[in-house]
Amino acid sequence: MQVLYSPMCISQLALLHVFFLMVPPGVRPQPSFSPSGAVPTPSDLGPGTQVGTLQSFSEGTETPWAVPGISTVGPTVVTTSAPGNRTVDLFPVLPICVCDLTPGACDINCCCDRDCYLLHPRTVFSFCLPGSVRSSHWVCVDNSLIFRSNSPFPSRVFMDSNGIRQFCVHVNNSKLNYFQKLQTVDATNFQALATEFGGESFTSTFQTQLPPPFYRAGDPILTYFPQWSVMGLLRQPAGVGAGGLCAESNPAGFLESKSTTCARFFKNLADSCTLDPALDAASYYNFTVLKVPRGVSDPQNTKFQVPVTLVSQAGSPLLAGNTCQNVVSQVIYEIETNGTFGIQKVSVSFGQTNLTVKPGTSLQQHFIIRYRASQQSAAASVTGPRSGNPGYIVGKPLLALTGDKRHSMTLLQSQGDGTCSVKRHEVQFGVNAISGCKLRLKRVDCSHLQQEIYHTLHGRPRPEHVAIFGNADPAQKGAWTRILSRNCSVSAMRCTSCCVVPVSLEIQILWAYIGLQSNPQAHVSGARFLYQCQPIQDTQHETEVSLTTVVTFVDITQKPEPPRGQPRMDWKLPFDFFFPFKVAFSRGADSQKGSVSPILILCLLLLGVLNLETK
Repeated sequence: MQVLYSPMCISQLALLHVFFLMVPPGVRPQPSFSPSGAVPTPSDLGPGTQVGTLQSFSEGTETPWAVPGISTVGPTVVTTSAPGNRTVDLFPVLPICVCDLTPGACDINCCCDRDCYLLHPRTVFSFCLPGSVRSSHWVCVDNSLIFRSNSPFPSRVFMDSNGIRQFCVHVNNSKLNYFQKLQTVDATNFQALATEFGGESFTSTFQTQLPPPFYRAGDPILTYFPQWSVMGLLRQPAGVGAGGLCAESNPAGFLESKSTTCARFFKNLADSCTLDPALDAASYYNFTVLKVPRGVSDPQNTKFQVPVTLVSQAGSPLLAGNTCQNVVSQVIYEIETNGTFGIQKVSVSFGQTNLTVKPGTSLQQHFIIRYRASQQSAAASVTGPRSGNPGYIVGKPLLALTGDKRHSMTLLQSQGDGTCSVKRHEVQFGVNAISGCKLRLKRVDCSHLQQEIYHTLHGRPRPEHVAIFGNADPAQKGAWTRILSRNCSVSAMRCTSCCVVPVSLEIQILWAYIGLQSNPQAHVSGARFLYQCQPIQDTQHETEVSLTTVVTFVDITQKPEPPRGQPRMDWKLPFDFFFPFKVAFSRGADSQKGSVSPILILCLLLLGVLNLETK
C-alpha cells in the first residue's frame, strides 16, 4: 500500500505501527467498497477506536444496509432486490450453516439460515450465533494520517461516536472463515485425488510376526496340550479383591520367581470335588512346556517340548462319604533354564488336603514358581538367594538362622475363614507389618498350650539369630547376631486356676546405614522378640485364641556432623601501613627518651579512625 501523509501529521508517524500489505507503485486506487458490499456497523467498530491502534471487527452480514451516524467516503453500493419467485443466495461463503437445526423453518439468531429470507439479519435478530456469519478482519488508523490509499482490499472511512474519522481496510483472509468450501469429487479429478490420498481398500488388522527366538524376562511361558492340539499359557492363580478369590487368568512370567495365595469357596463341594479341575493335581501337569517361543510354528515337534515331571505323589480327588480327599492345596513348579536356549526342565510337586463337605466350605491354595539356572551349583541352591550384597535391600526377606539352617523370618498368615494358616508371610527388610489370625486348639495341658502358641507366633523353626548383612553365610558365625527374647511373666498375672498364654509377638529390628554416604549399606544392629500374654480359664475344653504379630524396623543411623569451622578471611594491609607509627616511635626513642608523645599520637589516630567509622 502506498500511503501519503499530510504535513501536519508527520510528527505522529513515529508513534504508529501500521500493518498494511504493500503493492507496486502506480496501481490505481481501489474503490472504497467491498465486492460483497460489506460495511461495518457501529457495534462492529466498537466504542471509541483509538488513533494508531489495530482493531479486528466482525461483519454483520454479507449485504450492505444503511447505518445511521456513520458517514462513508466513496461510492455507495445499491442492493438490487431479488426477482420474483427467485431464491437469492445471501451467504455464498458459508457452504454449511451450523445453526440451521430446523429444516424448512427459520432458526432464531441463525444469520445464515436461508429459511429466514432476511437481507439484514441484524435488524431482526439481537445477535448472530457463532459460525453463522463470515469472519472479517478490519484494520483502522486515524483518517488524518491517510492522504491516498492504494490498498487492493476494500476500504472505508468512518466516524465514531467521538467524532474521530478513521480509515479502515477490510483484509480478505480466507483462513478466518469458519468453514472452507468442500472440494467436490467427480469423474474429472477422481483419479488425481485417488493417487494422492488413496490406499488399499482393505487392510489386514492382524500383522503376521515371527515369534521371538527365545524367552525374555517377564514373557509368558507357552504350553501345549497334545491331547487336544491346543496352545496355552502356564498359569499361576492369584488372589484378587478383598476376599482374595482365585483369578485363573494370571500368567506366570519367565524368570520371575513368585509365590501367590488365593481362596476358593464352594457352594456344593460334593459336585466340585471330582469335577473342578482346580482341585485335581493332574490339571497342573497334563501338558508340555515350549522350550522357546519359536516352537509355536511347530508345537508338535518334540525338540521344542519339555514335559512336566511329577516329583511328589499326587492322587486324584475322591469323594468318600462326607469328605473330599486329595484336594490340591499347594503347587510348586521348579523350572530350570539355560539362558537363550530356553527352558530345559520343569518339575512340579503338590500339597494335598481333605475337605469336609458342608455349606460354605473354603480352600486356600498356594502357588509357587521357582527358577534356577542349569549351571547353578548344589551349594548355591542350598544357601539360597541373598537379601543384599552386602547391605540389605528394602523389601528383601529378613534372614534368620536356627542352628546351621538359614531361613527367612516369618509372620502369621490367616486363611479365608480367619484361622491361622500353615503358610506364613515373609518379613521384608525395612517394611513394618502387622498380621493376625485365630488359633483353635484342644485343651491338653497348660504347658503344651503355651508351647504350641509360641511356635505359632514365631514360626518353626524358631529364629535364634538374624543376619547382620544381606549376604550372611551360615558358616560364618560372626555375620549373625543373637535375637534377644523376653517371654511372658507368669507370676505377674497372679492367676491360680488359669493358664497364661502369649497372644502377641512384637519383633523389633534395629538397623542403620554404614559406609560412605555416596553408597550406604544397611545392616542390622540388633533384634528382639517381645511377647504379650493373657490368662485363659483351664475349664475350657477347646480354646480359640486371637494371635497377632507385629514387626517394626527402627532406623538408628547416626549421620556425621557437618563441619563447624567457617573459612577465615585473609586480611591484607598495604606494605607501608605502619610506616607513620614506626617513624614516630623511632623519633621518640632517639630524641626524647621516655616521652609519651608517640603513644599520644597513636591514640589520636585510632580515635580519629573510630570517629570516622561511627559517622
